[in-house]
Amino acid sequence: MPRKYFRKLLPSHDAIRQNRYLAWFGPWLQHHNLWHLHRRSVAGGLAVGMFAGLVPGSNPVQFAVAAVLAIIFRVNLPIAVIVTLYSNPFTIVPLYYLAFKLGQLALMQGNGVLPPLAFSLEGKGFREWIPAALEWLASVGKPLVAGLPLLAVLLAVIGYFAVDWAWKLYVRCEWHKRKRRRARQARSS
Repeated sequence: MPRKYFRKLLPSHDAIRQNRYLAWFGPWLQHHNLWHLHRRSVAGGLAVGMFAGLVPGSNPVQFAVAAVLAIIFRVNLPIAVIVTLYSNPFTIVPLYYLAFKLGQLALMQGNGVLPPLAFSLEGKGFREWIPAALEWLASVGKPLVAGLPLLAVLLAVIGYFAVDWAWKLYVRCEWHKRKRRRARQARSS
């Protein structure tokens, strides 16, 4: 069972209490849902990670947001932080495009086209790249600003219910397997 494998990787409550870096946070990191693997904490951790993954900024910013939200909502902290990695240099452009289109839909602006980023950055050095990227972000404006939080919430809700449903389905299948195994054992006895 994958739960047993992941349980080996997660720290125990004593290890958290005795860690000199984590002890500073005191009771905030002591809640059992932050470290246990059960349906609600894992689904909540995934939802928090999906939401925090679209927070603009680098990975440390997203990790911090995911950790704070996991502590506030008392969901699985390691899963929340790890899931933020779905937004990376390979996926960020499609995610931002989807957020832009969702923002256009929410603002009822169907006529705008996403300005091409690659052409405005082509042939520019690092010093020119940052202002060009900021200019590109300013040009996409309201649709992207409206679409990012909408997409983050949408991904969080879909992720929560997908994990919740998959977990329930997995448990049901395991119950049925156990029931069949017991029936076979009873017949053979």
